[in-house]
Amino acid sequence: MVEMKWALLVLLAGPLAGQTSLSIYPDGRVWVRRTLPQALDKGRNTLTLKVEELDPATLFSPDTGVALLSATARPPTDRDAALRRAAGQTLAFVRRREDGRSDTVRATVVRATPPQYRLSDGRLLLSEPGEPIFPAELIRTTPEATVVLEAARARSRTELAWLTRGVSWEAIYQVILTGGRCQVSGTATITSQSLAADSAEVQLVAGSISQARGPAPVVFEAARAARMVVGSPPVLPGTAEEAVGEAHVYQLSGRLSFEPGTALTTALFPRAGVSYTQELIVPGALPWRGFLGQSPAEPNRVPVQVWYTLKRTRGTPFGDRPLPGGTVQLYQTDSGGRVQLVGEARSDHTAPGRDVRVQSGEAFDVTAERVQTDYNQEQLAPPRRGLPPRQRVTAAYRVTITNAKPEAVTVDVREARYGVWQIVESSAPTEKLSATEVRFRLAVAAGGTATLTYTVQAES
Repeated sequence: MVEMKWALLVLLAGPLAGQTSLSIYPDGRVWVRRTLPQALDKGRNTLTLKVEELDPATLFSPDTGVALLSATARPPTDRDAALRRAAGQTLAFVRRREDGRSDTVRATVVRATPPQYRLSDGRLLLSEPGEPIFPAELIRTTPEATVVLEAARARSRTELAWLTRGVSWEAIYQVILTGGRCQVSGTATITSQSLAADSAEVQLVAGSISQARGPAPVVFEAARAARMVVGSPPVLPGTAEEAVGEAHVYQLSGRLSFEPGTALTTALFPRAGVSYTQELIVPGALPWRGFLGQSPAEPNRVPVQVWYTLKRTRGTPFGDRPLPGGTVQLYQTDSGGRVQLVGEARSDHTAPGRDVRVQSGEAFDVTAERVQTDYNQEQLAPPRRGLPPRQRVTAAYRVTITNAKPEAVTVDVREARYGVWQIVESSAPTEKLSATEVRFRLAVAAGGTATLTYTVQAES
């Protein structure tokens, strides 16, 4: 005979009780691992859990000797559900009178939908006689899940895990530029939208992790929102990091508690001093694919992009550390010693040893104009019989760069295109960066201008 064990575990509906470990993903997913003091007998065990954030579709036991047989989730009782459960019972109903006073009337719930109520004299009402007052046994005040587990042998505790949502995190990097070097610090900010945790171990997961299943419905969000408390986020000590699969996991020190609406910030690594480079880049005029068309005769103002590259040499603490994707904020001090935000950009996940390269904005004092000075189309014979004819386009451009700074600058003009194309003539040396991109590097004197002319030939 299969041994059955029934246990009632009352877990606080709100902050997560017990030994809880949370893995938080940037997209709001949370992997919950819970170790409960409830012992399991060999065979089948039935547990009733009262916990708000459980998604039964993803519930399982990380213990390979314990199998989940079934899980049934029930939400807190709402008004309609309570009326359905009260079928056949006599309830008191509060009625509001025209004079503002209230009284009560008793009626038996025949059925909730469609509404049918029997008065004490036997007559029936087809609408509710007032606001019902329910006995406590008809009301479930917190979400509840009944879980049936099969244990291969007796266990002194119960381990469960499931996927939920309600907490997200983001990485932000602060870079203070000073001469040819910079100081880099990084933090992770955890924001809880709907989940509460009480003394939980927390890991932050960074990587490209696909999501095949849509999020479970968020139930009773209004009730959770009532508990939201916005406070000053504490700054926590640093983190440990390790690779798990193709993702990286950052273990936060200590145990954390948070409530919906709160934010916590933790340092990802000690502040590091590294070298950096700045580049001013004028993007090209060529389309990546397709037909190269004719441009208007008037000069066109084009942006001068500002790029920064943070050097991450292997063998250094900063270079050997994988960096989760996030926001890079660049700062520089003014003449009064005040730190000013001078750029902001998104960065991708960065493996150890790879430099961080971001476009922080556009230059203010360095400007550029481009004009197409010549354009010609010619038909080419097909490469072989049966193929359509080809077209060769030859286009010439002039780029004028103006530098209003009190010091000289170097500006790159870049062109990139897929397919068969080449630079046939240019006033500055052409540097081939790849099979699809070339660069012209121009020195522009303080308060001066520099002009680049080049001719492109492309086939389509």
